[in-house]
Amino acid sequence: MVTGDPSQIDLRRHVKSGLKEAVELLQDVEGVRFVAFAPKDIVRLPVVQRIIEAYQSGRNLKNETQ
Repeated sequence: MVTGDPSQIDLRRHVKSGLKEAVELLQDVEGVRFVAFAPKDIVRLPVVQRIIEAYQSGRNLKNETQ
């Protein structure tokens, strides 16, 4: 089992994420499955949940403008 949060990757530019690489390389391997949790699946303090949602909204907005 490999776990990770792609929203918490803070590598320098041009440094590839091992998590992203694993997903790319293993997505078509028989017997390997990926599970992605939505923010509503994770129980946190309400303020932490609002912060996560704000970052996600900002990330989505940035991706739309690129």
